[in-house]
Amino acid sequence: MAGSVSILNGSTFALSDERGDVDAGVVPEHGFFADDTRFLSHWKLVVNGHAPELISVAQPDQFSAQFFLSIDRPSVYAAPNASLVRARVTDERWLEELTVMNHTAEPFAIELRLEARADFADLFEVKDGADRTRAIDVACGDRGLVMTYRRGAFERRTTIRVDRAPDVIAGTTMTFRVLVAPRDVFVLNVEITPRARQPGRDLAARPIGTSFRRVRQHLHRELSEWLADVPLLETDWDPLQDAYRRSITDLGALRFAPSGNGDTLPAAGLPWFMTLFGRDSLLTSYQALPFLPQLARSTLRVLAERQSDRRDDFRDAEPGKILHEIRHGERTVFGEVPFSPYYGSVDATPLFLVLLDEYERWTGDRDLVRDLEPAARAALDWISLHGDTNDDGFVDYRARNTATGLVNQCWKDSWNSIVFADGRLAAPPIATCEVQGYVYDAQQRCARLADEVWGDPSLAARLRADAATLRAAFHERFVSDDLARVALALDGDGARVDSRTSNPGHLLWSGLLDAGIGAQVAADLLGDPLFSGWGVRTMADDEVAYNPLEYHNGTVWPHDNSIIVAGLARYGHREDANTIAIALLRAAASFGGRLPEVFAGYPAANTGVPVEYPTSSRPQAWAAGSTLLLLRSMLGLQAQDGELVCDPVIPPEIGHVHLLGMRGGWGVRDVVADGDPALARYRGALNAGTIA
Repeated sequence: MAGSVSILNGSTFALSDERGDVDAGVVPEHGFFADDTRFLSHWKLVVNGHAPELISVAQPDQFSAQFFLSIDRPSVYAAPNASLVRARVTDERWLEELTVMNHTAEPFAIELRLEARADFADLFEVKDGADRTRAIDVACGDRGLVMTYRRGAFERRTTIRVDRAPDVIAGTTMTFRVLVAPRDVFVLNVEITPRARQPGRDLAARPIGTSFRRVRQHLHRELSEWLADVPLLETDWDPLQDAYRRSITDLGALRFAPSGNGDTLPAAGLPWFMTLFGRDSLLTSYQALPFLPQLARSTLRVLAERQSDRRDDFRDAEPGKILHEIRHGERTVFGEVPFSPYYGSVDATPLFLVLLDEYERWTGDRDLVRDLEPAARAALDWISLHGDTNDDGFVDYRARNTATGLVNQCWKDSWNSIVFADGRLAAPPIATCEVQGYVYDAQQRCARLADEVWGDPSLAARLRADAATLRAAFHERFVSDDLARVALALDGDGARVDSRTSNPGHLLWSGLLDAGIGAQVAADLLGDPLFSGWGVRTMADDEVAYNPLEYHNGTVWPHDNSIIVAGLARYGHREDANTIAIALLRAAASFGGRLPEVFAGYPAANTGVPVEYPTSSRPQAWAAGSTLLLLRSMLGLQAQDGELVCDPVIPPEIGHVHLLGMRGGWGVRDVVADGDPALARYRGALNAGTIA
């Protein structure tokens, strides 16, 4: 969001303007958010009766910011007499340190006024622009105030504490009057704590200190420890180096702990998706597996804990299904929306199985695979017993909660994403092509696990037979007679949804397509209608429904492209894969190294720069993970039979790529690739796994 400053740590985040002020009445997305609730909707600093002037903003990391302000309006001819720094950090609370500096040889009288309000809006209300009025109780004390909203056993509370008693508290405004000595400073510390209580849930922030610097140091140390084993990247090409560093740190900043067992995994994205999403967490963990395997372990454990064990039409749940999304806000608690959790995702369940196998290949951790065998078998049962709603042999979806559930339950889950070439919307049940690839891959992978880990050869044989049947049926039903095109989906009448989209690219990643059809898909993806120059569009630009700014019908999604790149590499189309990878990394350079969730499908030749989608999440987990999968694909990294295999095809723009300290079931290896496959080699020395 242009002009906004975001600060986040896990699922707690703050959005303000560039002065550090929050005013949801002006910018509806602004506020301090936790537990799917806005705990602060107005936070404004007034100095000597007016808003201070912005000098600059510094944000050296994702969880803190410093706002440098002038109390007097500066000009070319006169320097300000005093300035102010707002230093802010978030963990599970908001800490702010206000430092007023007197630059003169005379005492300086100052009045600081802090205006606060909390509307306790549910995040969905903020997102949809549908605020409701709530009765808020306000209690004032010597060192701050408390704002509370209650609805039965549901309670949200914002506590604001200061380390100096205000001279005046009027309503929710605190005023401080101070005389700052010559060349001296005045410091005021503020602590804002959210508290969420509801049946079965009582989340109070953990105390970690009251000093901005102490908390920031703590968070840096915690992040450094978490990243200690990340491979060190050495490359001469700055866009790759910058994107790698940004991806790793963003995934660290997005981490949160949805369970009490210490497992942490990234929230899906700022600002609307700061929670657990099945599909997003699984794909992000896959992208990051060679670099951050602990994400996959946590994701698998957390999702297995929340796997559905019953049918629930309101939440689109069946036994064995992996969740789509979980929320804890007021609308969810009172049943206005179904996210408690919601299971309206057709692909999270097979992707859970794909990740489980891939995790074991990279880490050799068979104990987890054994522990999660019941969850994996339940997921396989969901595919065979519940995933095919019309018994045509393909996993499909039809929302049973038609009031507040998702109409489309594939990754392109907007209401208008599955559309025919003539512009007609597909009718459910809908079987999208990429989901069949995920199911095929899951069956093949679980057959291996059944043979090698679970000791069940009969299950392995059944899964391989099911996969072969699916592959044959797919080529018969989804592929047009002239082999020129793979259908986006089959609709409820069995008709092929014939618009050209990026979805078939995922079939290359899953290995479902025959080689000849795969080559046709590869050519289509790199043709002008789909390839914008910055990446593959979600829909070809000559389709009736195409719009370069339509969420799923013409935009470019980095995660979508990273999966396509991995698929092209799998089918041997390495140069095509590198074309897309370089385009994405150049786009990342235009965004300061951070790929956004999605950007516009405008042709690169027309714009010269990538154009961010207006409400794109940044940072966003699977966008951050995209750089890691691109790097893995260029290097041809695979884990096979407990060994690290490297088959690099490095684009000439990049030159050399060295990954030092690749850890896995093989121990530790260094990968050195210099643009020539003959130069790819390993070194066995242990390296410090830190970010360059």
